[in-house]
Amino acid sequence: MNKGDRIAHRTAFGQALLDIADTYPKMVVFDADVGASTQTVVFKKAHPDRFYEMGIAEANMVGAAAGMALCGFTPWVSTFAVFLAKRALDQVRVSVAHANLPVKLNAAYGGLPTGRAGATHSSVEDLAIMRAMPNMTVLCPADAVETMAMTDLAMKIDGPVYLRTVRCEVPVIFDSSWRPTIGKATKLSDGGDLAICSEGMMTPVALAAAEKLAARGIGVRLLHYGTIKPFDHGAVAEASRDCGAILTIENHSVIGGLGGAVCEALGDHGVSCFVKRLGFPDTFMESGDDDQIFASFGMDVDGVVRHAEELLSRKRLRN
Repeated sequence: MNKGDRIAHRTAFGQALLDIADTYPKMVVFDADVGASTQTVVFKKAHPDRFYEMGIAEANMVGAAAGMALCGFTPWVSTFAVFLAKRALDQVRVSVAHANLPVKLNAAYGGLPTGRAGATHSSVEDLAIMRAMPNMTVLCPADAVETMAMTDLAMKIDGPVYLRTVRCEVPVIFDSSWRPTIGKATKLSDGGDLAICSEGMMTPVALAAAEKLAARGIGVRLLHYGTIKPFDHGAVAEASRDCGAILTIENHSVIGGLGGAVCEALGDHGVSCFVKRLGFPDTFMESGDDDQIFASFGMDVDGVVRHAEELLSRKRLRN
């Protein structure tokens, strides 16, 4: 796996389960009839005695996994994010989060990209839901390397974890040795003109945009938030003081996700700063080509560059 390779999170997740299986003999995997889509099928072939196919019954699957956790096992529950965060939400809340059980949730097909599975399969509200869930750790890896690292890291966390993965291929941006730290933003570039805060698959987009902006003489501090909860307030406060302008970009609604967390941090620290939240507006998604839809909302590389320059203009007018 090299920088620049395009690898889907789901491919990396399936391989990660296989890689760590011997390290965690009490790890079991539950799937809701989407093993080929989420790539848990890789684990199933190698460890059929530790794999549970639950059919299209996500709520039942979460409840069964909670029961296994009470018996000393560490279950991975894998299905689409739209089902975990909505259809099985009551079971996630009561059976897993309220009991603070070590159930790990692989929320596949997060955000917009669903491989044209249909508009109803997009999950652009799940981060807001899971951020508000007590005891829940929320992880959004940027690439395949971080997906594999976070799959292993999730096993080391005592309580429940929501790992948000995407279907589409994403450029690798981290070295194979990369190991993230829970609750810490990762600074990918440093500059004083404005800051960009990104999550998940939008971080490679933000990184490419930062490089374009740098070529135009604009210094960008790029903060990748692989951990949405617990949230690194300090990195936001420091960036706001140093840069005076923050652009957030997320594969999620602008309500309640990364942009909301950034604004909450600024409010808690009493920092005055120009902020632009770039994400999906208060609307349901449509089905179609992912890249075209991202571009229509200004969430491609050129769109990020344009929004960054507009935000910087607002900052300069104020000064």
